[in-house]
Formats: sequence, structure tokens, C-alpha cells
Amino acid sequence: MLTIGCHLSKRRGYLEMAKEAVSINANTFQYFTRSPRGGAQAKLDMKDVEAYKAYASEHGLHDVLGYAPYDTDPATDKMNERDFALMVYSEDMARLAEVDGGLYLVRPGSRLDISVDEGIKDVADALNKVLTPSQKVTVLLDTMAGEGTQVGCNFQQLAAIIKQVNLSDHVGVCFDAAAVWAEGYDIVNDLNGVLEEFDRTIGLDKLRAVHLNDATHERGSHVDRHARIGEGKIGFDALAALVNHPKLAGVPFYLEEPESTLVIYERDIARFQEAYQGK
Repeated sequence: MLTIGCHLSKRRGYLEMAKEAVSINANTFQYFTRSPRGGAQAKLDMKDVEAYKAYASEHGLHDVLGYAPYDTDPATDKMNERDFALMVYSEDMARLAEVDGGLYLVRPGSRLDISVDEGIKDVADALNKVLTPSQKVTVLLDTMAGEGTQVGCNFQQLAAIIKQVNLSDHVGVCFDAAAVWAEGYDIVNDLNGVLEEFDRTIGLDKLRAVHLNDATHERGSHVDRHARIGEGKIGFDALAALVNHPKLAGVPFYLEEPESTLVIYERDIARFQEAYQGK
């Protein structure tokens, strides 16, 4: 079965997100755990949470993905920014445990004035400070496009981060189509080769989610900007090949588009469901 959804807003609560997902024939979704630019979490409404969990179970929603705000930066050597990232991660994962959320996406961040190796070490150190043996939440590292001094922009760097995490069984990767394309991986003409390299370097067992995004810029541009599905440099056929690749069977897919209306998401989810050749 194809697991596919899109990015939704948490502004009106968890139950409303679930209802929106079902209304567009999605069986999963992702959302920002708080404002994408940071800030405090709203108090958890347990009535909403319980209603959401019952509704999600009834309608078969699964692999719901919580997304950490963009301004958490574990790669930096600035202690105030690292402390903020640690605070957000700890709070978010505690919240995800309460709402039965199993996946939590974080961006490795930017190293600024330190070396790549130091940035990688800092990301792993941050994860070592927040991961616990008993947690059920899996933290996913987002693939980055290599803009500026970003860390985690190639498979080798992601593998190096995971290798330094003590509880690495609680860590995976979200394969962002637009970001890996921007980094230079040719998912249009050599998807098999890209996935084979991912498997050799990180291991496909760590590929736990896919951002199904089209890109505005050419491959290798290091510019991570999303186009409407099918209107960018990657194109619908290449993205459909990701959905249908046997090595990605069972992996959840999440659409992110620049014009994120339910009408657009419903249309594109239907397109991928129609193109899906699995069972």
C-alpha cells in the first residue's frame, strides 16, 4: 500500500489535521511541531489529542511526521543556539510521545565558522543529549541541499553523524528529493545508482521517509526551492519512479509544494496514487 500525504497546519489542532488528511485521500501527513521559525509550543489540549488518536486509528492514518522548526541549529558552536535546539528537541519528543507520533524530522543545521567535522560532531552530540533508550520516537535527519555551510548535505556526512550517535537505532534519514537533487544526486537519470550509493554509505534501512518535492533549479545548484509537482527540473515521472521503486516499498511519502492548498495536494496525491504500481 502506498503511504502518502502532505504538509498540514497544526493551527486548529491534531484532530483537524487528521480530518483534512482524510478529506484529500491521504493516509499520512506531516506538520511543524511549532512555528517553523521557533517559539513556544501551545499547551496540549488532551481532549483534542484523544479525539485525534481515535480518528487516526479509525481512518488508518499512520507514520505521521512531526517537523522541528527551521531555526533549531545543532551544528553550530554557538551555545545559546545549541541550547535552544536541545530544548526544542526534548519538548517536541515528549509531546510526540503523548500524541503517538513515531517520526520526528530535524535539519542538521549550518556549521558557520567551524569545520565540517566539527559540525558533524556537534549534531551527533546534540542527538546524544536528547535520545533515550526507551523512546519510541525515531529522529530523522533531513537531507540538505548544501546551501552555505549546511551540514548533512551528502550521504557521507549523514553517515558520519549517525555513526557518532550512541543510540543510532533511534535515528534515520528523510530523503528530500529536491535537496538531494540540489546537492547533485541525479535522481532523474540514475535513481538506481543514487539509492545504491545511499545503501552503501548509510544503509537503506535508515531511509525512513521521503519528501516528494519538485525543484526550481538545476541539479547541483545547492538551491533548495520547491516547484509545483511536475513543473520543476525533476518532473512528475522521476518523482513517480521514487514512489514505485521496490527499495522504497513501505516508506512514507510527504508532498511539499509552494502553493500548499488542499485542492493542489488532493490533485497531486491522486496523481501519485494512480501512478503507483504496487499493492
